Amino acid sequence: MLNLLWCLLLAARSLLVTQRELALENLALRHQVAVLKRTVGTRRPQLNRWDRGLWVVLSRLWTRWQLVLAIVQPATVIRWHREGFRRFWTRKSRAGKPGVSEHAV
Repeated sequence: MLNLLWCLLLAARSLLVTQRELALENLALRHQVAVLKRTVGTRRPQLNRWDRGLWVVLSRLWTRWQLVLAIVQPATVIRWHREGFRRFWTRKSRAGKPGVSEHAV
């Protein structure tokens, strides 16, 4: 009974939120269902880098992303974002500055 009441409240809330919010929520929920279907029979969901990237992008674009996230902890998504940011700047700094040509000396 309580579950039915909760579903009715969520349905009523959908009348008050924007179409963008509903589309993002739908995307997030469908993605989680797809991951769970793909990894059925395993102990925990197996997320690849594209799955992680989607959640990082959703966390940057959508303020309510934490409310629908069920397959991992929100702190995990934040860690993925920080690790990706760190790897990006590590690669960028290792590339170094362009060398000075001998003609300029």
